[in-house]
Amino acid sequence: MNKRTLQGMLLLLLTATVWGVAFVAQSAGMSHLNAFAFNCIRNAIGALVLLPVLLLRHKPPFTKDLLFGGLVCGIALCIASNLQQMGIEHSTVGKSAFITTLYIVLVPVFGLFFKKKVGLQVWLSVFLALAGLFLLCMKNESFVLEIGDIYLILCAFFFTLQIMAVDYFAQKVDGVALSAMQFAVTAVLSGIGMVFTDIPSLSDITASAVPLLYAGAVSCGVGYTLQIIGQKFVPATVASLILSLESVIAALAGWIILHEVLSERELIGCILVFVAVILTQIPLNRKKN
Repeated sequence: MNKRTLQGMLLLLLTATVWGVAFVAQSAGMSHLNAFAFNCIRNAIGALVLLPVLLLRHKPPFTKDLLFGGLVCGIALCIASNLQQMGIEHSTVGKSAFITTLYIVLVPVFGLFFKKKVGLQVWLSVFLALAGLFLLCMKNESFVLEIGDIYLILCAFFFTLQIMAVDYFAQKVDGVALSAMQFAVTAVLSGIGMVFTDIPSLSDITASAVPLLYAGAVSCGVGYTLQIIGQKFVPATVASLILSLESVIAALAGWIILHEVLSERELIGCILVFVAVILTQIPLNRKKN
C-alpha cells in the first residue's frame, strides 16, 4: 500500500465519520424545523460552500448535461433526503442509518434493469438485509411496519436512484459542479414543500443553527469534497466499503451524543444489514485480489 492510497483511505474514513455524525445533526434539527425546512436550508448551505471551490477551479460549469443531470439528481436527492428526515423524526439515529445504508445493497440489484449481471453474492446480501430489516422494523414478530420504517425504506429506494443517476452523469460533467447543482435543486424543491407545510420563524432557524451548519457545510460541502479527493487514490470497491461505515458511526454517535439505546433484537438486525452491505462490496475473484 503506497502513501497516497493510505491517505485516500483515511480521507474516506473521515468522510464516513462526517456523514455518520450528520444523522445526529439531522435528528437535533427536527426539534425546531420540519423536514422540508431543514433540507431547504441545509442544501442551500451545501451549494454555497461548494461555490467558491467551483470558482477557484476556473471551469465553465454550465452545460446542458450539467443542468439536466443536476435536475435529475436533485429531484431524487430531494425525495430521498426528505423521506429520511421524516423517518429520523419517528426513529432512532442508529436504526435510521442502518436502514438508509440498504442503498448499497439495492444499487447492484437495480443494475438488473440495465442488464448488469447479479451473482449469488448479491442475492445472499439481499436475503441478509431483509432479515436484518425484519428484526429492525417488526416489533414482536408482527408484520406491521411503523411509519418511520416506511419512510426510511422508501428513502433507501430513492437514494439508490440518486446514486445511479450521479454515477451516470458524473461521467459527463464535473463532479463538484454536479454536486452543487443537485444541492441547489434540492434546496429549491424543499423550499416549495416548506411553503405548503410550515414556514419556520427566524427564532426556529437560529435555534437549529448548529445542526444546519454541520449538516449543510460539513456533511454536504466538506464531506462530498473529501469523498472526491479520497476516491482518486482508492479503488471503488474499497471506497464503498469504507463509506458504508457511516451506519456504524451513526449508531455510535446516537449512543454517545443522544444516549439512544437499541434493543438486542435491533442490534442483531443492524449486524445483519451491515454484513449484507459489506458482502456486496467484497470481490470474490481471488485472481483479481
